[in-house]
Amino acid sequence: MSKYEYRNLQPTPEAQKDFLQWIERLYSEFANKDPEHRSDVVRDTLHEIYLGRPYAHPEGGLAQRSLVHGFDPRNSTLEPEYYGDIDAAKYAERKPLIWFWMMYDRSPLGLNHWLGFRMRAMLARHVFKYCGKNVKIFHGVEISFGYNLTVEDNCTIHKYVLLDDRGELIIHEGSSISDYANVYTHSHDLNDGMIISNHKTEIGPRARVTYHATVLSGVSVGEHGMVGSIGVASKDVPPYHVVAGVPAKTIKVKTIAPPQKPE
Repeated sequence: MSKYEYRNLQPTPEAQKDFLQWIERLYSEFANKDPEHRSDVVRDTLHEIYLGRPYAHPEGGLAQRSLVHGFDPRNSTLEPEYYGDIDAAKYAERKPLIWFWMMYDRSPLGLNHWLGFRMRAMLARHVFKYCGKNVKIFHGVEISFGYNLTVEDNCTIHKYVLLDDRGELIIHEGSSISDYANVYTHSHDLNDGMIISNHKTEIGPRARVTYHATVLSGVSVGEHGMVGSIGVASKDVPPYHVVAGVPAKTIKVKTIAPPQKPE
């Protein structure tokens, strides 16, 4: 069995310069946590991304004006805003950036991986409770509040993942969440769906939640643990265990050679 390393790909020098300067400018603008300022920046930037020109007051027909209104986070609502357990002040700071993240991913720029990895890492440093180094986030990832989410160094979050951080979610160093996976930190009462319980959910370090798998609220996936494709982890996954099925059960225990001591 062969091992392949990722290739190092780069855009043209001119494009790379523009990409990095754009991200740096947005990072500086978003350092101002005032929701009004952030909303203005997001509105203006989305106007340029989608319409190719600087922001102008909405004009034209109703559909055209509605489109321009929709670039402004103040004119849009997101699902987490409706939750009764939200910290409104913390979310207000983050909502413009979360709206920008979602709209960026749906724009013609959204599938450019080189730019997207860097753009989302920049946003994550303002949105998450903590975002470590060398975190790679693909397009279409959705979060709940952001302020309860910790992603440590060298983690990869693949496309169309749901990270529910209504409770506390910690993704430890070196972990990977595969495409279409769901990780939850809240659960509903069986008899009354409006009764919510929030828990801490932890992944890793160096764990893998694979394609279309689900980790339920309050579950810990231990070091080097793995949740197999389409599996539902309803109980803690011990370190080095591979679990699969619904509910997920251990099907294998990894054997990883200990690091060799220098002679």
